[in-house]
Amino acid sequence: MRALDVARLAFVLTLISPLAHAAEPAREIKGLYLMTDYPSVTARPGTTSNISLRLQDYGLAPEPYQLSVAGVPAGWTATLLGGGQPVAAAQPAPDASVSLQLRLEIPNGADLSQQTITVKAQGQGASAELPITIALAKELPAKLTVTPTLPSLRGSPKSNFDYTLAIKNDSGRDVVASFDAQAPSNFEISFAEAYGTQELSSIPIKAGESKDIKLKVRPPSTVDAGHFPVKVTVKAEDVSASTEVALDVVGQPQLQISGRDGLLSARAVAGQQSSIPVVVTNSGTAPAENIVLAATAPTGWKVTFEPKTIDRLVPGKDSEVQALVTPSDKSLAGDYQATIRATSRGESASSQFRITVGTSTVWGIAGAGVIGIALLLMLGAVARFGRR
Repeated sequence: MRALDVARLAFVLTLISPLAHAAEPAREIKGLYLMTDYPSVTARPGTTSNISLRLQDYGLAPEPYQLSVAGVPAGWTATLLGGGQPVAAAQPAPDASVSLQLRLEIPNGADLSQQTITVKAQGQGASAELPITIALAKELPAKLTVTPTLPSLRGSPKSNFDYTLAIKNDSGRDVVASFDAQAPSNFEISFAEAYGTQELSSIPIKAGESKDIKLKVRPPSTVDAGHFPVKVTVKAEDVSASTEVALDVVGQPQLQISGRDGLLSARAVAGQQSSIPVVVTNSGTAPAENIVLAATAPTGWKVTFEPKTIDRLVPGKDSEVQALVTPSDKSLAGDYQATIRATSRGESASSQFRITVGTSTVWGIAGAGVIGIALLLMLGAVARFGRR
């Protein structure tokens, strides 16, 4: 064979070889196995530890397997649990597993040397064993951590700021954690259940677990825009943990309505249009945009505004508009109430104006004329019939 042909054959074999390996069937697993995610654990004397187990069937016919625990030290109590209660046997389906728990009750004063306990499953056609190493240690000091889900929130002075705090008990014993918060003056602070409204001052947390609580912060309505930090401290026994959350308060307009020179009264004539000056003031911390004016008046009255809207009103400034009020021509003389409102993107204000309505002078002249005619007729009648 020529050297060129040999080289070509070697190249072809090189290409075929990976494909041949890929085509090989995967090695099958068959049998009964006892498994755990943590075959070596640490526990403390005087406590109860739970170790999760699985009895796994790979390709076997279903049958019950007797369960037992060997190598349990004197004074210890070992119990196998299934579904939350003690069990003596388990029967997994083919290619499925059964969840189990090994509960160990370790007495106070137990020897701190390392122990090995073996869990066994015995059937007619298969069996399995799982050794678990248990190291005993003295009680660890308590340790707390507190972590906010969203450490910074943004809103207006009228907003409620709600923070979710995760408190983790990283110690080896159960604790009762209490909370406190330091906020700027006049800020309202409270703690509540994570998914409820019940206010809390403390909460029990089991060893190694965490609990969520809700921190509610409400700034005073008069607060200026700015960045405000709040420090949260969690304490349990002789340990504590702290974190910081923040409120970013943005400015908000605040509208007020009055008459010119502060007057909330005016005069009008029945059936005639009168112009009443109305002053809109922004006493807030942000501009008010597109302020719309409206009024509620007695039935039959007509109220319009000139101008109808105020495009923009910056903080600390005011703007005067004219309320064009036309009382009903059937209105009797007297005092009436009209409510004038100003609204700007959720911010609103209103004031009541007292409007004194009088009758038209035309009707007064006509009434005087009628009275005069009546008097003349009466005098004429007296003079005529008096001579008789």
